[in-house]
Amino acid sequence: MSDYVSSTSFADLPLSDELRRGIEGRGYTTPTPVQAAVFGPILAGRDVICRSKTGTGKTAAFGIPILERIPGGTRKASALVLCNTRELALQVSQELTALAQHKNISVIAVYGGAPMGVQTQALRAGAEVIVGTPGRVYDHIRRGSLKLDDTRIAVLDEADEMLSAGFYEEVTRILDHLPPDRQTLLFSATVPPDIEQLATKYLRNPETILLSGDVFTVEHIKNVIYYVVDQYPKPRNLLYLLEREDPENAIVFCNTRTDTELIQNVLNRNGLDAEMLNGDLPQKERERVMGKVKRGELKFMVATDIAARGIDISDLSHVINYSLPEDPSVYLHRVGRTGRIGKKGTAISLVSGAELVTLTALERNYGIQFEERKLPTPDEAKSLWIERQMKELRDAMTAGAAFEAYLPLMQDLSAREDGKQLLAYALKYFFTHHRMEKAQARAAGEKLLQSHQVEQVHKEQKRARGGHDRERRKPRMERASETPGGAGSAGDGRSGQARSIGDRAEEPAVPAPADRVKLYVSQGSEQGWDKDALAAALAEAAAQPRESILAVDLKPRYAYVLVQPGSEAAYVAATGKLLRDRPLAVEIARPKKR
Repeated sequence: MSDYVSSTSFADLPLSDELRRGIEGRGYTTPTPVQAAVFGPILAGRDVICRSKTGTGKTAAFGIPILERIPGGTRKASALVLCNTRELALQVSQELTALAQHKNISVIAVYGGAPMGVQTQALRAGAEVIVGTPGRVYDHIRRGSLKLDDTRIAVLDEADEMLSAGFYEEVTRILDHLPPDRQTLLFSATVPPDIEQLATKYLRNPETILLSGDVFTVEHIKNVIYYVVDQYPKPRNLLYLLEREDPENAIVFCNTRTDTELIQNVLNRNGLDAEMLNGDLPQKERERVMGKVKRGELKFMVATDIAARGIDISDLSHVINYSLPEDPSVYLHRVGRTGRIGKKGTAISLVSGAELVTLTALERNYGIQFEERKLPTPDEAKSLWIERQMKELRDAMTAGAAFEAYLPLMQDLSAREDGKQLLAYALKYFFTHHRMEKAQARAAGEKLLQSHQVEQVHKEQKRARGGHDRERRKPRMERASETPGGAGSAGDGRSGQARSIGDRAEEPAVPAPADRVKLYVSQGSEQGWDKDALAAALAEAAAQPRESILAVDLKPRYAYVLVQPGSEAAYVAATGKLLRDRPLAVEIARPKKR
């Protein structure tokens, strides 16, 4: 069992129908090992200490059993979740709200940087789950706007990060205000001495669940280094690195706030879409930046370690260290932002001077093996950049949009004194908005795939429940006669279950939805593909626009691809073409039998 795949399914867990619907709505089909391991102890009311690697689904791990345990409709604070940052508090509250959407449970997030009055009004209106940062939660306790007399469960999420940020006093004060018979859950990527001290004082006979912590040999993350070339300024080194790697999206980590501002400006001036996130930003600005990141509209987020704590970005392809941190353990938390829930990720670092000490410590103490790559020369970097922009323009041009009417305008612009500036602006506008359109198309495709998977899971669960109910309603003697060796088995040699499967095979297939066509593709992750690379290669092989592929469900040896109706014939016709030296096979997927 890996850190990301469990042998248990959600159907095996004793969950209410309301919560099952919430889990299906999130697109979850199988719990991660941490979710499977803690469910029983939390549901039984035990105190729990859980150590699990960053990115293994800890929020749902405590969220699902908590939402199952607490009563709905009371509008009293039954559960309190403490988080180390505002962003994490928002993410946790959004996740719990989504899971509880079919159960009458309200979730409120309280954190610094947001208006106190709005939060006070929300707390007075009442909610079953309060998620917040320690400082703001304690402020509300002191003011009397947060009553914890009915709190049955307390959660410390990212506990090691919370205590290392200096919240020990606030956390202990808050725990002292809770009922003594509460259940306390402590989730952490590491269990240092201060966590053990806290657990000894505040947890009662806890069940300790030690899955993999952030001892990163990280099988899903490739660690790469580039040595800084002293002939260029360091920001120029970063630009050349980005031209060589061309990440889909990335967090660029800096050690100082000054560097975040510098790198944001350098990237923007060079046509790269970047926003900074540091402690100086007002909360509304932080939320705006995070919104762009999560919608896939921002390619580079430039951040300090403190500002990025607790941030969870799904499908983050790269983490880039503009500077290595002095503390090697901070590197581990940085790279944990990519490669989440078993996905592959890449961590790239610019290294020079004193940073060699951190590099040596990471290699010696954590066994991390770094792949060394060389920066391109200025001419190579320029050539890479031009080719990339030209390819994107050509791909967009062949997607079918009419543009001939603008040729006279282009000729007039090229003859004007300010024509070059106007064309440069038009190109900048195109690349920015084209990226947003692609991000929106990807998001829509992922939602479509998610809904497709949820439909299948829902049908299978409904079918299983229906078969169980039919079996239970049969008279006892009839059930006995259908068991092997019983009276009913002698005539045809088949059990009741086998007959029902055979009968079902004769029923008509489930019709495919009209808004997409599902294709079977003969290559998968074992051939080195990820979703985006496979989609791009298929579109090129079929001479179809990339946007015609709505979603990819990647398996080890094959893939299912959802495409726009009308394009399926071109994809099927690509059968026989070579992709990665293997002949491609594409066919319309056979619908499942009922």
